[in-house]
Formats: sequence, structure tokens, C-alpha cells
Amino acid sequence: MSPRTRTDAARSLARSLQRFAPLLRQQRGLLATSALSLAADVALRLVEPWPLKFVVDHVLDPRRLRPSDPMAWLDPRLVVPAAALAVVAIAVARGAAAYGSAVGLSIAGTRVITDVRAALFAHLQRLSLTFHATAGSGDLIVRVIADVNLLKDVMVSALFPLAGNLVLLVAMLLVMSAMQWQLGLVAAAVVPALALSTVRLGRRIREGARAQRKREGSLARRTAESIGGIRTVRALGLEGAFGEAFRVQNTRSHGDGARVARLEARLERTVDVLVAIATAGVLWMGAGLVAQQAMSAGDLIVFLAYLKNAFKPVRDFAKYASRLAKAAAAAERVVDLLDTAPDVVDAPGAVAAPPLSGRVRFEDVRFAYVPGHPVLDGVDLDVAPGQLVAIVGPSGAGKSTIVSLLARFHDVTGGRVLVDGLDVRDLTVASLRRQITCLVQDTVLFATSVRENIAYGAPGVSDAAIADAARRAGAHGFIEHLPQGYATIVGERGATLSAGQRQRVALARAAVRQTPFLVLDEPTTGLDEEHARLVRGALREVSRGRTTLVVTHDLALAMDADIVLVVDGGRVVEVGPPAELRTAGGRFAALSGARGRRSRSQDREAVDAVAR
Repeated sequence: MSPRTRTDAARSLARSLQRFAPLLRQQRGLLATSALSLAADVALRLVEPWPLKFVVDHVLDPRRLRPSDPMAWLDPRLVVPAAALAVVAIAVARGAAAYGSAVGLSIAGTRVITDVRAALFAHLQRLSLTFHATAGSGDLIVRVIADVNLLKDVMVSALFPLAGNLVLLVAMLLVMSAMQWQLGLVAAAVVPALALSTVRLGRRIREGARAQRKREGSLARRTAESIGGIRTVRALGLEGAFGEAFRVQNTRSHGDGARVARLEARLERTVDVLVAIATAGVLWMGAGLVAQQAMSAGDLIVFLAYLKNAFKPVRDFAKYASRLAKAAAAAERVVDLLDTAPDVVDAPGAVAAPPLSGRVRFEDVRFAYVPGHPVLDGVDLDVAPGQLVAIVGPSGAGKSTIVSLLARFHDVTGGRVLVDGLDVRDLTVASLRRQITCLVQDTVLFATSVRENIAYGAPGVSDAAIADAARRAGAHGFIEHLPQGYATIVGERGATLSAGQRQRVALARAAVRQTPFLVLDEPTTGLDEEHARLVRGALREVSRGRTTLVVTHDLALAMDADIVLVVDGGRVVEVGPPAELRTAGGRFAALSGARGRRSRSQDREAVDAVAR
């Protein structure tokens, strides 16, 4: 193992500990108590073999006892019962100390990882939509659940016992050297080999564990993708292809795990062999020293007991080093995620948004997801309170980006977005979004009741208000015919409802919030004509009196708007009332003409064709 690799490993572990040091400090009382219990356990293990030494030297072979021995005065008749009581007392005390240490460390570790998981989940909520679009939900779930669990080893449950074992090993070697320095040297001779093996194999275990954690994240992502798109998988007959892809990932994950297991076993067996060599050397030389009366048989027994007990921590060290290596790999993934900065944060001095009336103004707005590749270039827009604005244009023109800037899902790279004359960047994100209701293109309902799905828009809202919102959204009728009405569980992502029903429940959620701003992204996409007509009617009701921005390819919906914004190539090419634009002979007129020649289900193709 190169010095650079050792430095990288140490730096990685130090980075993880430093990152979570504030959480560890919150548990300092419990950790201090556990450390004291661990120290008591180490001290008791040091005195554990001494009762047997007294029995051998004072009872079984008193003739070899030298007059200069400080314990020569002991009455042999008292040594045996005293030694027996000491064995029991030491065992009880060790049990209590070990129990206190194990329980204390476990509780402290559980508290820390609970806090880490909560912080990680909250951090994920703040990360950009771009991050979530590319990260993969399965891998994120593995980091939040499995990787965080392994953090407990890095910070508490493996690190503290590992330190205790090292202290015990050093203490026993010092005691052995004080008793008989020649035997102490024999025992210590294998320590460099032990250290070299542990460091070298520990580094390979850590690398293998890191690969395994990454592979498991990919496996979870593949699983989530397959289950989340099960309808599409079955419709396209992709079960075999997805099954084969899963099998390949699963086999690779198994291979990584098997390599780590072999390295762990190799490390433990290496330790066993080195311990056996040290024991053989001490036994050989010690027997000769006893025969020469250079040391007592009891001293040799203490040495052999120490060897057994001293190198048991070394075996444990191999085990804990393996756990620590795997945990360090997991910790890197957690820290990397926590160190990913959100794209949108509250500016210094940001204030809570006051009650807003609904005026929106875009001033020369520019935006790019990737520097040098603008998505919006000089967008200007002025919307009065209560107006309905339809944003139309070809796919990829920047329509969804415009509405995302209002809710600060992203921040502009140039220009300003104003609400009631206030720059949205001068307002706290949470207070701004509390006054904006967004319905995204991929409508998401949660695996709970219809009532709770609607109430997510306004926690604590009454059942009467929920029913009223559902009526305004045109959802009350079909909800009443569900098996348990508003108490019906809709399944994950609302899978038990049709697309049109999901959209109307989402509109009811928007209606119950009663915010001054309403933003919708393709609310009728994927719906048949009947459901689209129902959604358009519900939208007219829900948007009444609210400033509404709706991205749409549905030209029938655009004709209901007060203002139509035609966007192409990141620029506004037309803006005005739909009736005027329709007769102006421009881009929207061309779209409307295409609409007259095509069915509503072909609107998207019509818009894109005109753009071309």
C-alpha cells in the first residue's frame, strides 16, 4: 500500500468524522460514559489471568516461589478461595463494563444515524430538479437507508472498540515486557507483520466495499426503474430484457461481495497464523526460562493468557477494520451527497414574502442549465393579477423553464423575475412557494387516501373544504363512486385511478390551497378528448381570480387564456390575446390552422411541425 493510498484512506475517514463531529458532540455525555466503561473492560482484561498465576505459584508449585517474591507471604489455604472469588468478581465486573459500553455506543450510534438520515433527507428535498433527474432514485434510497446505517460503524460501534483493542494490545505488551522483556520482544515481533497485513488488506477491503456499495446503488436504481415503469415494461414485452439487465447487475454485486468476503477471511486467517507463531515462540522460550527458574510457571501462564487475550483484539481488529473499511466507503457516498450544494438557496438578507396579489413580471430573463448553452434568451413578460397566460411553442423551446423560474426551482442567470414588484431572489424560497401552486406534467398522487392527497395542498383543511375543492375541480362525482369515497387508497403514484381522474384530484389539491399563483405544465397531455374537456372546464373554475401560467400544446386550452405567449428557441416570438393572435397571421395563427386540420390528440405534433 503506497503512502499516498494510506493518506487518501485516512483523509477519507477524517473527512467523514469531521463532517459529523457536531452530531457526535451532541452525544458526548453518552460517549464519555461508554468510553469509561470500555476503559474499565480493558483494565479488567489485564488483571483477568492473575488469579490463576497465584494459584499455580502459591498452591500448585510453591517450591519454586522465591523469597524475594512480594506475594511469598500469602497463605496457600487462602489463595484458592480468594482466587476463585476474584475470577467471579472480575467476570461480573467485565460483564457490566462490556454491557455498559456496548449499550451506550449502540444508543449513541443510533441517535447519530437518525440525525444524519433526517439531515440527508431534508438535504435531498433542497437539491435541484436537475440533480434528481440525473441521480437515480434507487441509488439515493440506498444512500439514505443502507449507507447511513453503516455510518454507525465509522463513528461509534466499530471505531471505539477498535481503539479499545489497540489500547489493550499495547498495555498487554508493556506488562509482558515488564515481567520478562525477552518474551515481550518475542510477542511483539509479529506486530509489524500484523500491522502491514491489516493496512494492506484493509485498503483492498475498503476499495472492494466501495465498488460493492456503488453496484448496490445501481441495482436499486434498476429495480426502482423497472417497478416504477411496470406498465410500460409489460406493454413493450421488456420483462426479459429488464430481467437480464437485473441479473447482470446482481451477479456483479455478488462478485464484489464475494471478493470482499475472501479478503476479510484472508485477513482473519493471516492474524491467526501470526498469533500462532507468537504463541509458539513464547511457549518455547518461556518453558526454558521456567526450567532455568528465571521465571515462575505462573508468569508463563500469564504470558500465554495475555497472548491469547492480546491477540484476540488483533483478530477483532481485523474484523473491525473490515467493518470500518466498508463503512468508510458508505460514509464517502453520504458525505458526497451532503456536500452537493443546492442550486437555489436563500440569499443573505432574504425576507419572507408578504401576501401577494399575483402580478408577475419577467425582465430580460436569461437562463442556461449548462453555461454557454442558453435555454432562455431575453424573455419579457408582464402579467396582471388574475390573468390566465397560456405558454405555447414547440418541444424544447423553454416553456417549462419559464414557469419553473417563477417558483424558483432554478434561478435566472440574467435579468429578473418579479412578483408584485419584488425580485423573487430577495424572498425566502419557502415563503414564496407557499403562495404558488404548481401542477407538474407528471401528476403524482401519494399512496394514501383521496382525502389526504387533496389535503396535502393545505394541511389541516376541513372535509367540507376538501369536498368543495373537489367539486370545483370536477372530481367530486367520480370520488363519490369510489369504493370508500374520499377514504379510498389510490395506490402508489395514484395507480388505481385513470390519468384524467389523477389530474382532477391534482386540480382539487390546487384549488384547496387558494394561492395567488397557479402554475400548470401540460395539464391535458396524455388525456383523451373527453377527459381533456373535463380538465379544461375544471381549470377554468380553479384558476378564477388567480394568476395562472399554463404550459400547453392543447390549443383549445390556449384559446381560453387571456394572454398567449408563443415561445421558440428560448425567445418570445409572439404575445397577446389569443383571438388577436389567431387573426394576425403569425406563428399562433399557423398553430391554430394546424389545430383545425388535426385532432386534439395531435396538437403536439402540429406545434412541432409548424415550428419546423
